[in-house]
Amino acid sequence: MNLFLRLAWRNVWRQRRRTFLIAIGMGITMSLLVFYDGLIGGFEQAIYGNAIQLLGGNIQVHAPGYGEKAGRKPLLPLADPDAVVNAAEAHPDVVVASKRIVTGGMVTNREGAFAVSIIGVEVEKESRITPVSETITEGRYLNADDGDMIVIGQGLATAMDVKVGDRITLVGNSKNEQSRQRTMTVVGIYDVGVPSVEKGMIYMSLAEAQQLYGLNGQATEVVVSLKQIGQEASVITAINKTVPGYEVESWETGIPDLKQTMDMKTGVMGVFGVFMIGIVAIGILNLLMMAVFERTREIGIVGALGLKPREITILFLLEGILIGLMGAVLGAVLGTVFNGIFSVVGFDYSQFADLTEYTALISGSIYTQLVPMKVLQHALTVAIISALAALYPAIEASRREPAEALHYV
Repeated sequence: MNLFLRLAWRNVWRQRRRTFLIAIGMGITMSLLVFYDGLIGGFEQAIYGNAIQLLGGNIQVHAPGYGEKAGRKPLLPLADPDAVVNAAEAHPDVVVASKRIVTGGMVTNREGAFAVSIIGVEVEKESRITPVSETITEGRYLNADDGDMIVIGQGLATAMDVKVGDRITLVGNSKNEQSRQRTMTVVGIYDVGVPSVEKGMIYMSLAEAQQLYGLNGQATEVVVSLKQIGQEASVITAINKTVPGYEVESWETGIPDLKQTMDMKTGVMGVFGVFMIGIVAIGILNLLMMAVFERTREIGIVGALGLKPREITILFLLEGILIGLMGAVLGAVLGTVFNGIFSVVGFDYSQFADLTEYTALISGSIYTQLVPMKVLQHALTVAIISALAALYPAIEASRREPAEALHYV
């Protein structure tokens, strides 16, 4: 085999221009696949990352029994929320972990009554990661010492015909199921471009929520924000190990609709990826077939010298594999460089942000993601395709009669 490998390596470099053209063709095609994956990853982080932060973070921690009553948003305080926060923030993949009080309620004014989720937040921490603080279009975001002040969405402000400085009545239940009512001042209006979210979520400071619902010093939820989607499992394991006894779930469980949408998108993109790989395979097959036909006389010579059909097959198969490996390496380098550049520079997507409800969550630019495992996967795929694509030309080459091949023009 070593002899055939040395012969194949020499043959690859005897026609340098042809070898370079084939390897460059494979490399460019593979680099486009790598870049495509990086771009899709960037879209996922931009759209779903913001959606997850808006709807409750990558991971949520609740008191035992919360899951059974989740639809009612019960005010079940955590036994030691600070211990949960410390356990989460000790993990290197965690950006921030913050305490919340989340419950259901209603806001009313002369325009009517509207059901909302009332969310008390740690202002300093959440202002670092929530899209709400970045999309305030009127007024301001919350301060930690704000009293009877709330931030509402543009959708709710339009429905209630209110503006910054107006006062609306907020009704909700305390942890003892007693009704609590308070008139609140609107200090800010956010616009994330998703009216269904804007109409259903209002925010106040954690201290105000604790005082309003009789939960002084307590919290009903800890939300954990991660650097990237997909890092949830290891963080959940670490939290369960350090502070056992709580209900810890990822956004995939807590926001099933978003998970379903993401799975559907991944399926569609997967089918599209298969088509791209099919095109790559056809291109590689054409390139290698062309190389075989160009070398018909050479095949006749090696056959006349005594090389058996099986040995000719091995020789051409090895040449195809070697060229495929060169193309895979070149594609991996080019794709990584492209992704590296656009992970810093980014694509300005702001002019397309209003196309759909989800794309409205993209804030400015898309930054490609570097996914080493995907690069290795594509390199292996190109190498295998090259081997399979080289098989047919190699068999064709071995079937040629030396006398006939020597007279081929």
